[in-house]
Amino acid sequence: MTTTRKTLTRTDLAPFAHAVGHTLNDVTRLRGGSKKGVYRLAFQDRSTAVAYVWSPDEDLWDAGPGDPRDPFSHASGLTLFTGAANRLAAAGVRAPRLLHADPTHTHLPADVAIVEDLPGGTLEDLLDGAPAAVPKADALERMAALLDTLHACTGPCFGKVAVVDNGGSSYGGSCTEVVVERALSDLAELTAREPRVTAVHAQLADWLGVLAARIHHRTVRPALIHGELGPDHVRVTPDGDLALIDIEGLMYFDAEWEHVFLRLRFGRHYDALRTEGTEALDANRLSLYRLAMHLSLVVGPLRLLDVGDFHDPEFMRGIAEHNLQQALSLVGRT
Repeated sequence: MTTTRKTLTRTDLAPFAHAVGHTLNDVTRLRGGSKKGVYRLAFQDRSTAVAYVWSPDEDLWDAGPGDPRDPFSHASGLTLFTGAANRLAAAGVRAPRLLHADPTHTHLPADVAIVEDLPGGTLEDLLDGAPAAVPKADALERMAALLDTLHACTGPCFGKVAVVDNGGSSYGGSCTEVVVERALSDLAELTAREPRVTAVHAQLADWLGVLAARIHHRTVRPALIHGELGPDHVRVTPDGDLALIDIEGLMYFDAEWEHVFLRLRFGRHYDALRTEGTEALDANRLSLYRLAMHLSLVVGPLRLLDVGDFHDPEFMRGIAEHNLQQALSLVGRT
């Protein structure tokens, strides 16, 4: 099944402008948001806000509702967003301020949130050379401090913030157990999709087992992590403040999972994000999670290309191919 997005109009979104005390002048769909529609609302007084719209029509993954007790289930929806926004605010980590939340489906057949429109570009834009009021080095220093603040917050157990903070629990006995189970599932799917994986399926499965066997039980509480913290998910305001976006996947988990993703996405800039806390990371978990992450980043893009109308399919194929090569290169490494 292929999902084709229907762009919402001024008429569709006008009631939400009124809900925050404004008259809507114009609507622009913003790039990104593969699990939700993201629209900039321009008001008659020249102020702006952003609308998040969670509906099947806006979700390129065609995944349907996920079970929030699975830490890696489809991270989409108003409940996950508001739970994450509240937790980040309590932690002192900035995200777009929630102006209005509407779960009633009165005006649209979807959950909708209206949030603050943060001026400025993303940290990815800045690292790629886009002009910004704050120097690159300063932004990376602030990003390192943000990570320290985020990961210093812990939860009583692992899982999505919206579940754990409401007294719930997640499936699985540990972060490691959940990661291995997911990696084996991804590997099984890839075996049916990709001949290069089929040829080394046994070696990959065995190597996942070897890496998992090296993990020792830990007593440290799981850290608060974003889950997909690339520089494209960090906005840089004109005064140099940083704010996290696409926060629905916020969860309590091993910090190593976050750092594997950070290293992949920040590349040569990752060293600037190292702090004292980075030195305490478990090398065995990093090795296991790196392989699991690469497998996930092959399967995910391939699924998206199957069911969605992603604006740049060649880019997504490139992500899948790069991570496939990385996963294959890790087999049997000591």
